Amino acid sequence: MDKISTCLWFDGHAEEAAKFYTNIFGNSRIVDVMRSNDAVPGGKPGTALVVNFELEGRSFQALNGGPQFNFTEAISLLVDVGSQDELDTLWSKLLAGGGSPQECGWLKDKFGLSWQIVPRQLMQLLRDPTKAMPVTKAMLQMVKLDIAALQRAAHAG
Repeated sequence: MDKISTCLWFDGHAEEAAKFYTNIFGNSRIVDVMRSNDAVPGGKPGTALVVNFELEGRSFQALNGGPQFNFTEAISLLVDVGSQDELDTLWSKLLAGGGSPQECGWLKDKFGLSWQIVPRQLMQLLRDPTKAMPVTKAMLQMVKLDIAALQRAAHAG
């Protein structure tokens, strides 16, 4: 386990979410599941209380903490992608089952967690002061990011 990892709070969907995420990303797995029982209170005996999992080798914890807290856009998971095919695939998989697309390459999955699916080409273009403005204008018009359109905007500006 990493020295610092992210704990994601769910209302009864921790194990489902961990399975959902580990099926989307390579180099991912569920490490262990702590279930409620007489010695570990927190729900019906046998239900997942804490699920430790890894996405692309990074440690996460899903906690069935109850309905008190919900995800907001103040926290998101950023995914660096290298191609339009990878972006399209992750976009589609993360939206599956009831997610919602947002602006500028963001989406919310079916659990309400916000994701940014960002092509590394965008970051390269934004670092170039002669291309940053037209690329930003193009990006602000997009929902799912389109690498070719961002590159066209960079060269048109």
